[in-house]
Amino acid sequence: MFGKRRMLIASLGMMVLGSAVCALSTTLVPLVVGRTLQGAAVGAIPLGIAILRDELPPKKIPGAMATISATLGVGGAIGLPFAAFVAQLTNWHMLFVVSGIIGALGIAAVLYFVPESPQRNPGRFDFVGAILLSIALVLLLLPVSKGNTWGWTSPTTIGMFTGSVVVFVGWGVYELRRPRPLVDLRLSRRRPILMTNLASIALGFAMYSNALAFPQLLMAPTETGYGFGLSMVAAGLVLAPSGLVMMALSPVSARITQGFGPRVTLACGAAIVGIGYLVAYVLYTEVWHILVAAMVIGAGIGLAFAAMPALIMQRCH
Repeated sequence: MFGKRRMLIASLGMMVLGSAVCALSTTLVPLVVGRTLQGAAVGAIPLGIAILRDELPPKKIPGAMATISATLGVGGAIGLPFAAFVAQLTNWHMLFVVSGIIGALGIAAVLYFVPESPQRNPGRFDFVGAILLSIALVLLLLPVSKGNTWGWTSPTTIGMFTGSVVVFVGWGVYELRRPRPLVDLRLSRRRPILMTNLASIALGFAMYSNALAFPQLLMAPTETGYGFGLSMVAAGLVLAPSGLVMMALSPVSARITQGFGPRVTLACGAAIVGIGYLVAYVLYTEVWHILVAAMVIGAGIGLAFAAMPALIMQRCH
């Protein structure tokens, strides 16, 4: 409705604003608000893929999409040790100062390099659908995060899960009646797209489990019997190669997609992720075991994430 380039700038602008709020915060509430604003920058990935599709010839799109999808891994690979280094040398406020500067540089680069797409889709934004979806997600994710603290059978946890289901159902009914819904549920429930989205959720769990569990394992004190007692910087450096592997395999993903189709690429990526977690399950007594497992998982996630946009575009076309 408003142009991909303009919305890309708006997404990065929200990240800069959120970073500023976090950098200046001294209590939890403004920090959560700032992090919420920062989350809008995630839209840069699908917007970037959409711009590539508008600007590039068809034969170059698979490789370009694979590369931009792999930047998720590279950002994590570079960001993890860099953030740990900054946090150890200064304090956590400086992390948000740096992210704000990076966001501002991103805005400048978009203004200079990225053309506006002539393709527009007229209509009105579905504010009610967005609000209902936000409420449903908060009611779902908050008890998932706090269930161990509140108790999984506590009235608060059960009440929020129940409220989430009710709001999701109401949101779905509302979206099906809208001529231009926020989420086209009729399109999303088509089997190929539904299966791709479910695979995306599963691989998202795999990626964030890797990002959450391995740093804790590497940094846990040796007295625990399982930890390695590494510093934040050392743990970040151990895990950095996994993201670099994701980037290195982006052209491989594009080749597999061009030769055999994105379904094969996605299946190969998911299988490699499973092998990586199997390695971590069997070998976990040395730091290099964790390094190898993280690299294998990163390779699988890189292949799979690069294939999913191509699979969705293929099915929607």
